[in-house]
Amino acid sequence: MTVRRSIEVMGLFFLGWLVVLGKDMLAPLFMAFFLSIMLLPIFRFLIKRRLPEMLAIGISLLVLIVAVSGILWFFSFQIANLVSDFPTIQKNVMTHLHALSAWIEDISPLSTEEQTSFLSEQSSRLLSYAGNLLSGAALSLTGIFVFLGLVPIYIFLFLFYKNLLLRFVFLWFPKANHEKVQEAMREMEVIIKSYLFGLLIQVSYMTVLLGGILMIIGIKHALLIGVIFAFLNLIPYVGALLGNIIGVLLTLASSSELWPIVTVLGVIAAVQFLDNNILMPRIVGSKVKINALATIVGVIVGGEIAGVIGMFLSLPIIAVLKIIFDRTELFKQWGVLFGDERPERSPMVDRSMRQNSKEVKRQLEHENKIEPTGPDGKMPQG
Repeated sequence: MTVRRSIEVMGLFFLGWLVVLGKDMLAPLFMAFFLSIMLLPIFRFLIKRRLPEMLAIGISLLVLIVAVSGILWFFSFQIANLVSDFPTIQKNVMTHLHALSAWIEDISPLSTEEQTSFLSEQSSRLLSYAGNLLSGAALSLTGIFVFLGLVPIYIFLFLFYKNLLLRFVFLWFPKANHEKVQEAMREMEVIIKSYLFGLLIQVSYMTVLLGGILMIIGIKHALLIGVIFAFLNLIPYVGALLGNIIGVLLTLASSSELWPIVTVLGVIAAVQFLDNNILMPRIVGSKVKINALATIVGVIVGGEIAGVIGMFLSLPIIAVLKIIFDRTELFKQWGVLFGDERPERSPMVDRSMRQNSKEVKRQLEHENKIEPTGPDGKMPQG
């Protein structure tokens, strides 16, 4: 048992090391894998209409490219409006800085001259830091273009070689386990599709709800705040915080008054409450639940490895790993660690909570109000 645990820990270390070393190659690969699963319904629909396979893949990719192009156009249009208001933004920022300076002078011994000297010193440091960042900007920009170029190629290859890849997976397992492998792959497809389509719907209604309400109230750049928050909200926990900060900064820069900031924060909080407690649970469902600890750690680790892409991909990757772990005797404890089936009684007292039996799993799902995967723990085929 000790040797087995040591091998597991060493395996995790070397796997993590390989992921860090190959992040530039793995990030577009993982993104293409999830997007190709998202495009499967379109691809299958076209194949059923007797279209040639290459044409079906081409049309599926074209739908994705048109959707992404539309999002990028909307972003660029909103950013252009923001840039056109730059003189007003600069004036409002100076107004807020003068007000802040007067408040600091009232509550501290720092004079206006000392504050100006401090700001000049910090500005020099900031410009130096920005220069260092810009020195690597060309590489970052190149990396983005390489990423955007590789993803459609990988998606095409995933769809074209779909049957070959499935055969490769089945050949890794003995015939007696093929039914369990098929069940796991069907469940992964359902979970990934429901998650990604749910995110697509979430971005749409968050942009309309938040941007529309702020526009009706009269907040400037309402749609930009709405779309930025909607996309950042895709990153669990961290994204919502960043969205609030950016929303406040955009409002602060676009208005000389403070009441719009309170309004923006209030509307964001109300829309997020509606999203978290009513809309998103009904859209995505609860077939696989990941606990908050695993989610936060996954987002941070994903961000360290592959930046924003890693943060976005962390949750579906953890969900896929949980499905695999739940069906593997060797790694079932890792599935428990990722899951949200929290026991009401301590395993130190109740010995049944120490077991991996199906009865205990059903009991925990019932206690935590988690939707069961099926009468025998199986995912419905779809």
